[in-house]
Amino acid sequence: MIRSMMIMNRTLNLEQKRQLRNYFSDFVTERRFNLFNTVIASRTRYLSVVLEDIYQSHNASAVMRSCDCFGVQDLHIIENENPYEVNPQIAMGSSQWLTLQHYNTSKDNTRDCINSLKKQGYRIVGTTPHPNSIPIQDFDISKGKFALMFGTELDGLTDQSIELSDELVRIPMVGFTESFNISVSAALCLYHFTSAIRASDVNWQLSEEEVLDVQLEWLRTSIKESERIEKVFLSKFIEEAI
Repeated sequence: MIRSMMIMNRTLNLEQKRQLRNYFSDFVTERRFNLFNTVIASRTRYLSVVLEDIYQSHNASAVMRSCDCFGVQDLHIIENENPYEVNPQIAMGSSQWLTLQHYNTSKDNTRDCINSLKKQGYRIVGTTPHPNSIPIQDFDISKGKFALMFGTELDGLTDQSIELSDELVRIPMVGFTESFNISVSAALCLYHFTSAIRASDVNWQLSEEEVLDVQLEWLRTSIKESERIEKVFLSKFIEEAI
């Protein structure tokens, strides 16, 4: 259903999406609609997150929750060996507010994901304690949007991901342990980078059309029988156009 709705979004022009959003708003409380407007103002696609083969559901869910809390709209999920499973008690419903893209249908899901993001203009940034990585505070956010990649709990990113990354970053540490837990790493990176982009001059906010598309998905998720209600709206819209 979500996929069909996304296709429908692309067939509507900007004004039609505005009208549909306003039509949907009558089916939720004013408080909820106002909350959608408040939250969307802090959403970003300047930074996206990629998870490569995370196998522990509590970590996968914690990263998802952090994306929502820090306003990162898109989460890209590579499933080479391990299916991405959500722990509802940890995710706390965050999945319904994010745009999730799964890569699990080819022999080389990692390459498919990276190539797709590069075509969209993203810099691929691997997070790793690799010797060639730089501290996150030295990363230049002004050079364009970027996708942060996180690897498995035990081994981190694959050699392929590191080779295909445009840049590598690390979280500075002063203890004996080599790395943070994946969910902690993601939260620290997201806090640092979302704070940095919002304090900068980069154009980090969603476009008007992106705002409408995301809000429409949130409204569909919130409204019972939203598909039927949307069909009624579209039929009236077509009749008026005729």
